Amino acid sequence: MAESPQKQPLVVDLSGPVARLRLDRPELHNAFDAGLIAALTAALEAIAADPAVRVLVLEGSGASFSAGADLNWMRGMAAAGEAENRDDALALARLMRTLDELPKPTLARVHGAAFGGGVGLVACCDIAIGVPEAKFGLTESKLGLLPAVISPYVVAAIGARQARRWFATAEVFDAAEALRIGLLHQVVPADQLDTAVERQVGLLLKAGPIATANAKRLVARVAGESDRDLLDADNARLIAQLRVSPEGQEGLSAFLDKRAPAWAPKE
Repeated sequence: MAESPQKQPLVVDLSGPVARLRLDRPELHNAFDAGLIAALTAALEAIAADPAVRVLVLEGSGASFSAGADLNWMRGMAAAGEAENRDDALALARLMRTLDELPKPTLARVHGAAFGGGVGLVACCDIAIGVPEAKFGLTESKLGLLPAVISPYVVAAIGARQARRWFATAEVFDAAEALRIGLLHQVVPADQLDTAVERQVGLLLKAGPIATANAKRLVARVAGESDRDLLDADNARLIAQLRVSPEGQEGLSAFLDKRAPAWAPKE
């Protein structure tokens, strides 16, 4: 008797210019293990290389967005040596960096709880929209651990002052607090979540694809550069390149002609 195929931990849906990645381990609250990390990294790398995709929506199945690390996976890592744990952590680091640097705008649809690495995924996305019922937590310190791998992205999202509190206390907080500290951009009732997500997708599709792809790079460079002269020179070079590029020329022409640019969806 043939074995039934193993259920995949990730659902990939490509619909025109929008890609949706859905974490699909609902029975485990979409917790991470090596398989999900590998599948998500591979899917992100494929999306990055696909010129047809302009926007990514990241979401979860079942009750939670992602509960962080799978307990069975953590049990295995606890029994492994330091070198194996380092390699495992580097795989997670590659996932987070791939999402953070994806050359497409990304949107987290947070319909339920996000803990640990789930918070990392939210922080890596350019836009994050959640529901009032969603709960969040960087709970690693309860286990004598810290959210080390995801820390660059969480600190960038919520700031060092907030991170010092939440990393140390492992306290669970609600969507209103996530909004206040900058982890979420918007909180809407559950029955309005899809509408809010689609509104943001629509705005992104109306913007220039090259411009939106470069937006996060610009922000990262401005935030990390202390040499103001170098920053001014780099920014002047960037805007000059954009103005004379085909996309920039089309965007300016469309604005002056009072029409939609070629890349915008047809009304």
